[in-house]
Amino acid sequence: MRLWPRHKAGRPETDRHETDPHTADPHTADPHTAEQHTADAPEAGRPAPGRTTKGSPRSLPATIVMTLSVALAVTLTAALTGAFAPARPSLRSEKAAPAAPHSPQWTATWGAAMQQATNEATEDTPNWSRQGFKNETLRQVIRLSVGGPELRIRLSNAYGTKPLHIAGATVARSDGEAKARPGTVRTLTFRHAPALTIPAGRDTVSDAVAMPTANLEKLTVTLRFTTPTGPATMHRFTTATSYRAPGDRLRSPAADDFNRRASHAWYYLTAVDVTQEPPRSADSLMVFGDSLMDGVGTSPDTDNRFSDKLAERLIAAGRPQGMTNAGLAGDPLLHDSPCFGEKGTARFAKELRDRAALRTVFIHLGANDLAQSQQGDPCTRNRPPVTAQQLIDGHRALVRAAHARGIKAIGVTILPLRSAVFPFTTPAGDKIRRQLNHWIRTSHTYDAVLDADRVLTDPANPNRPRPGYISQDGLHPSDAGYLALASAVDLNAL
Repeated sequence: MRLWPRHKAGRPETDRHETDPHTADPHTADPHTAEQHTADAPEAGRPAPGRTTKGSPRSLPATIVMTLSVALAVTLTAALTGAFAPARPSLRSEKAAPAAPHSPQWTATWGAAMQQATNEATEDTPNWSRQGFKNETLRQVIRLSVGGPELRIRLSNAYGTKPLHIAGATVARSDGEAKARPGTVRTLTFRHAPALTIPAGRDTVSDAVAMPTANLEKLTVTLRFTTPTGPATMHRFTTATSYRAPGDRLRSPAADDFNRRASHAWYYLTAVDVTQEPPRSADSLMVFGDSLMDGVGTSPDTDNRFSDKLAERLIAAGRPQGMTNAGLAGDPLLHDSPCFGEKGTARFAKELRDRAALRTVFIHLGANDLAQSQQGDPCTRNRPPVTAQQLIDGHRALVRAAHARGIKAIGVTILPLRSAVFPFTTPAGDKIRRQLNHWIRTSHTYDAVLDADRVLTDPANPNRPRPGYISQDGLHPSDAGYLALASAVDLNAL
């Protein structure tokens, strides 16, 4: 598949928003301006990747073919021989002039896609999104991909039905479960104020806070609500645990204050960014799609998703990069879901725009479009049938949107769907899956391909995943499966 050379000096801007006067990062929205929850159209006049403008050097396309050639890596630093075929070298471009001294830049180190409130369960824990919060404290635990000297958070009321008032917010180092490490609690401010109101349909970003963090460090982010929030903007499925407690527990280090009231979902918190000092790269990665990207099938509170294991591989290789997970379990490519969020083609532009210093995105979508409707299930009721061509057109639209922002797009093929312990798709649906996978592998539309189907499919039975790589539902990868998938990525193709 083609891999277009990138030259940082010519990287297009990612949006037209004004920059934070304290950070001056051209790749993120104004940290103090709430953003309308609408999709961006690609800017006119911007050259697409792989094309040259007048006076610029032209580079040859390169081809990368990904295959699985070894079993599960013994360590995350072990190489997978033959996972990618070498690309043809491109023509060498003219030597750039010496770069001017750089100031610190923001990079995305953690992120979660948001959706509307739903009654759908969050695995075996309560879903708090419909009820929302009132006179309570919400504590959420996250793991950063990379650390930095400063951080900021993004909060979202994108799917709220009324303005969201937050009476206070803090960040602290995690001591496990709901515990915040004593002496590390930092107050977060918004326009230099400790409280804020986010209009319905908007996001906002905190001021920068000086808090040096390390790669893979866990933090707690705690929010205080004094008035009823109404239905909460949320991320329905997580592999982490969130906690709530009555009253004001913003600065409490104790887990007991939260009375073991827990939910496997995130609420309002959609991003964390950190600053990076040169010469360390500020470029970040994102995984975008459905449950395969979201990490369904992994063990709770273990950080074993594909994105987690890929971030660990990059760190072990001495080339850490920020990582955002924008997967939404159950999300279709072509149609909105009353339970699982906006369709992928609708929410993609916002994810591209909001993730700081985004360089490369993995895309896995289309499996849920092939799911058959279940009688009495409001989540799949009235789901229209799709064709392979419709899914292909949807993928083409995503690639165009990424390229319009100078972002590399890596396609991820879809695993076998007929081995699930519950009826997921029909033989006709599986045929469409194979057609879509063939197009992803051979069309050269994507800059590279991660062939998850070949990595995780049982060689003895191509209709099912490898038994050691699949979780109990027969559909989603296990911890070992996600590690195998991350191990199959050629880090040089990122």
